[in-house]
Amino acid sequence: MSGKETREEQCVQELLISNYKKYYRVAYSYCFDPNDAMDIVQESAYKAIKYSNSLKQIEYADTWICKIVINTAIQMRKKKKNITYELDESISYEENFEQVLMKDLVSSLEEPERSIVMMRFFEDYKLEDISRVLEMNLSTVKSKLYRGLRKLKKALENKEEGVV
Repeated sequence: MSGKETREEQCVQELLISNYKKYYRVAYSYCFDPNDAMDIVQESAYKAIKYSNSLKQIEYADTWICKIVINTAIQMRKKKKNITYELDESISYEENFEQVLMKDLVSSLEEPERSIVMMRFFEDYKLEDISRVLEMNLSTVKSKLYRGLRKLKKALENKEEGVV
């Protein structure tokens, strides 16, 4: 990097450092693998810094970085196709089962419903922020969120009934 950083680049670097855990959680919610999540965040950080000059409004830098993380995770997912889950051995069988079940159910959603559900319930984003990150109308985000939740409810009911 050059010695002269732009205001946008400096802001992006500061956000990457201060919000690393949040970006990691977003990445992890797509791949469920700690190593892949770190790779996604690293690749996303590289892209964010490299393209920081394209950031139009500095006050939306955090949502812009989240969008990069999501897109990088989706690209990696497409490359990997076969996803396996590593269970946390320190928790009980019942907790492992529920952990895998929720990951399985959420990962079965199509984009962008999956991203919207993940951002809203796992990362506690406001609907307005999700709208900005995904570049969708707020009403579209709401309808896709509710559609995704209906699909999750139906899938959960099917699992409970033993329907595959």
